[in-house]
Amino acid sequence: MPSPTNDNLQKALLPQGLRDVLPPAAEAEAGAVGRLMAVLSSHGYERVKPPLVEFEENLLSGAGAAMAPETFRLMDPISQRMIGLRADMTTQVARIAGTRLGNAPRPLRLCYAGQVLRVKGSDMRPERQIGQVGAELIGSTETAADIEVVTIAAEALARLGVENLSVDLTLPTLVPMVCRSAALNDQEIDAVRNALDHKDAAAVLAAGGKAAPVLQKLLSSAGPADAALKTLMAIDLPKEAAAERARLAEVVAQLKQSSPGLSITIDPVENRGFEYHTGVSFSFFARGIKSELGRGGRYRTGKGDGEEATGFTLYTDAVMEAMPPHQSASRIYVPQGGDVAAAARWRTQNYVTVAGLAPAADATAEARRLGCSHLLSGDKIVAID
Repeated sequence: MPSPTNDNLQKALLPQGLRDVLPPAAEAEAGAVGRLMAVLSSHGYERVKPPLVEFEENLLSGAGAAMAPETFRLMDPISQRMIGLRADMTTQVARIAGTRLGNAPRPLRLCYAGQVLRVKGSDMRPERQIGQVGAELIGSTETAADIEVVTIAAEALARLGVENLSVDLTLPTLVPMVCRSAALNDQEIDAVRNALDHKDAAAVLAAGGKAAPVLQKLLSSAGPADAALKTLMAIDLPKEAAAERARLAEVVAQLKQSSPGLSITIDPVENRGFEYHTGVSFSFFARGIKSELGRGGRYRTGKGDGEEATGFTLYTDAVMEAMPPHQSASRIYVPQGGDVAAAARWRTQNYVTVAGLAPAADATAEARRLGCSHLLSGDKIVAID
C-alpha cells in the first residue's frame, strides 16, 4: 500500500476534538445505537428527531441555559436571527413535549439518538462531537418514574454486553437547601459549591458558616449505597432537604429489587453537570472505563416552571469502549459472473458478499486482498486459509 503524501495527510487533519470513525467501528456504533433504541422502544418510548440547529432563544432557554457556554452560535442567513448548534438533545425533546406534543397524554415517553457538538471538550471527555442516545419521561412526579429511567438505562447497557455496571446517585438540590436554611448568601453558596466540587473539607469548613457541620457530614457520606444512606439518615437536615433524602432512600430500595445486579453508590454533594436538575440524578459507570457512560435525572421543562420530567442520556463513544469487541460478519468474495441467487441466499444467513467487478486471475488472492474470509464457488462457500 502506498505511503500517504503530505497533501493527503493535510486533508485528513480535523479540528481538535473531532475524528473520523472508520470501519468496522462505525458499523459497530450504528448497530449499538439500534440495539439501545430497540430497548427504549420496547418500554413504550417513542422516537423523536429534533433538528441540528434551533433559534438561540429556544435552544438556550430554561434548562438549556446550562449548555450556553458549550453551544456554537451563528447567524441564520434567511431569518437574520441567531441560531445555535445543539450541544445536548434533552432540552430539544422537552421543547417538543411542551409544544408539538403539548396535548399528548401524560406521562409522555420519548426517546432519541443523534450527534451533538460542543465548543470544547473536557479533561475526561476531550471529544467535542458526541453521539447521544436517550429517553425522557415527562409529566410524572412519581418515584416510580425515577426508578423506570434508571432501570431502563441499565437494561439497555446490559443488552450491549456492558459488564460491571454501577450507578452513582446524587441530589443536586440538597446542598442549596442546606445553604438557604443557614441563610448563606449567593457568594457564600458559590464558595461552598466550589469547595464541595473539589472535595475540600477544610474549604467547606471555612466557607460554610452555620451550615459547615452539616455540609462536612454530607461530604463524608459518599460511597456504597447502604453505608452512605446510613450516614445520611443520621444527619439533621432541614425539612425540605429531609424530604429529598427520603426520596433518594426510596429510589435505592426499589432499585435493589428491580436491578439486583446493579452496583449502587451515592454522592449527595455531586453537582457538576447537574446544574439544571431538580431531584434524584445519576451517572452510569463501568469498571475500567474512565468516562461516565451516561447521566440523567429529574428536571423541569420549559424555563424551569414547566412539567416535572426525568430522563437520561447515554454517550455512544464511552458505551462503545465498555462493550465487548465487535465481531464483524464474515465476508464472501463473489467472483465476476458468480451465482447471484446463491450470493443472495448467503446474505440471508448473516454473511456479507463482496462482488468482483472484473475478472480475477486468482480469485482466492483477490478475496484475501478485499478482506474476505470465504470464496463463493458455485452455490457453496469455501473458507480461505
